[in-house]
Amino acid sequence: MQKFRSGENVPESGNYKAYDKYGESQEEQQTYLERGQKFPPLQHSGGYWIKEN
Repeated sequence: MQKFRSGENVPESGNYKAYDKYGESQEEQQTYLERGQKFPPLQHSGGYWIKEN
């Protein structure tokens, strides 16, 4: 499981979900992101994005 940070380039188009630094999901829904976009900012420092299957 690879973690991505806000501002990094999206490596592969698909659905991503935001998590806080404790591993708790910050959104009930997945967010579809296109390859080459930047990961959106998160409300909590230490948060990250994970690609959903």
